[in-house]
Amino acid sequence: MIANEAGLGATLRAWRDRLTPAAVGLPQGGTRRATGLRREELATLAGISVDYIVRLEQGRVTTPSAQVVAALARALQLTRAERDHLYRLARLEPPADGQISRHIPPGLNRVLARLGDAAVAVFAADWQLLWWNRGWAALLGDPSSAPPVARNFARDTFPVGDHAPRLAQWPVTSDAGDAVEAAVVADLRRATGRFPGDRGLARLIKELTAGNERFAQLWRAGAVGAHREDHKIVAHPAVGPIAVDCDVMRDGDDDLKIVILTAAPGTADDIRMRLALVAGVPEPAYD
Repeated sequence: MIANEAGLGATLRAWRDRLTPAAVGLPQGGTRRATGLRREELATLAGISVDYIVRLEQGRVTTPSAQVVAALARALQLTRAERDHLYRLARLEPPADGQISRHIPPGLNRVLARLGDAAVAVFAADWQLLWWNRGWAALLGDPSSAPPVARNFARDTFPVGDHAPRLAQWPVTSDAGDAVEAAVVADLRRATGRFPGDRGLARLIKELTAGNERFAQLWRAGAVGAHREDHKIVAHPAVGPIAVDCDVMRDGDDDLKIVILTAAPGTADDIRMRLALVAGVPEPAYD
């Protein structure tokens, strides 16, 4: 009996029940039988089907993939100790030191939920997209329509083969031009020093070096740095062009990148950005 109550399904239910919609930036909405998240809400936050959540909680699935476990840990706002416990319940080894973390600490999650109308996303040290809010999806398109492997800003910046940009589903231009490319490459080289044992980072750099000549050229230059800020024009399909400032902040030793897009207050761009939020998430521009 104790094993069942402490197993994967029961633990997931307990963590879901303790997390309120307000804590994850969702509206309370209508009559609720419990204060915790609904399965549908957890599924949306984690990018997992509701049916899979049900099967996990009912114990019909007991060995989810590491990718699913990482997504659940982020959505449930687990501490690092809780995250590691979830990995072990799923019969997986927790991420080791020296590897890039896909975990967003609870404190940062609470800050993100309070950022209001700004378009915000969180990227890992290798520029893999981990989290985004409603404002990001309304401004740039919903990243959930792209497969997880495609949700990487470095791959978008340096496409290989027939890869099409997926993080922004309509044209986005940068005032910084080629400087953004150089900053992304310098940032990835910085990550190799911080996370020398991360095989995924090594594979990403090998893939981009072999498949994109511009990346290979910049990589050979050996620059080390960080991508900090930019000014962009988003060609939004519903409200027209929106000029936004892009600021990149970092959180802790895991080198998470918090990317915030805002328009200057009181400008026409600010009005268009608010209209985009009201309009909601447009349909993706690709199949």
